[in-house]
Amino acid sequence: MTTDTITLAYSVDSDDLFMFYALLENKIPTEGLVFEHLRFDTEKLNELAATQQVDITAVSIHAYADLTDDYLLLPHGGSIGVKYGPLVLANQPGGIEDLRGKKISIPGTKTTAYLVFKLACPVFEPVIIPITPFERTFNALKNGEVDAAVVIHEGNLTYKERGFAKILDLGAWWWEETGCPLPLGGNVIRRGLGAEKIAKVSALLRKSIQYALEHREEVMDYLLARETRSDRLLHDRGLLDHYLSLYANRDTLEYPEEARKGMEILFQRGYDAGIISRPVTIEFAP
Repeated sequence: MTTDTITLAYSVDSDDLFMFYALLENKIPTEGLVFEHLRFDTEKLNELAATQQVDITAVSIHAYADLTDDYLLLPHGGSIGVKYGPLVLANQPGGIEDLRGKKISIPGTKTTAYLVFKLACPVFEPVIIPITPFERTFNALKNGEVDAAVVIHEGNLTYKERGFAKILDLGAWWWEETGCPLPLGGNVIRRGLGAEKIAKVSALLRKSIQYALEHREEVMDYLLARETRSDRLLHDRGLLDHYLSLYANRDTLEYPEEARKGMEILFQRGYDAGIISRPVTIEFAP
């Protein structure tokens, strides 16, 4: 059987590796396909997709708005916040109104966290600090380099131990605004692969997610054994279990209808606010 190499890029956070564990460790047959695994922080992944450097990549849903000509959104692999999402943190308690005009760290201008925060607080000075490692953002906040920080991924679960105050949960804010879950991230596949290969690869990715959900304890053991980030809290099984329950669950197998509706509203509001440059038509792969 001939082999084809497919480049597969995803973030350093646990839910992405959870999804692709079965492919990475050859737990499922790949039908002649070879997957080259690449891992980067969220904003780097968005940049790779913008220049079509990879066949499949995890991206922020906000970033997908600029990718529709070259990529399809896969119907599985989404990170969806249901009344929860990225957090806005500060050194002292306060309200979102206190952040108007202030310096706020963000993980990147194409992240969904930035888009939603911009909708909630239109006037602020963004300071881009990549989310990896978390210490960069937390140190900038602690040292007063920024007035508040928009935090994504596992950083959302470790802020209390660091002594920070939660100003706003953007997923909860979005739910109150729209009544919909907040679609934060997804996986996209390059149109240039062609319809037949896209369908084949999509089916394999779905099987990989299904395997992880059915072998959750096995995958958690793997994730903990291979965690390379220095934050000791990321080596805690209870925290990992909670994080995966939020972002690697049954909704990861297929975007629920309400999440698809939330995505449409997100793109429309982003366009209406001038944050997204053009109307977005969402097109899913098989």
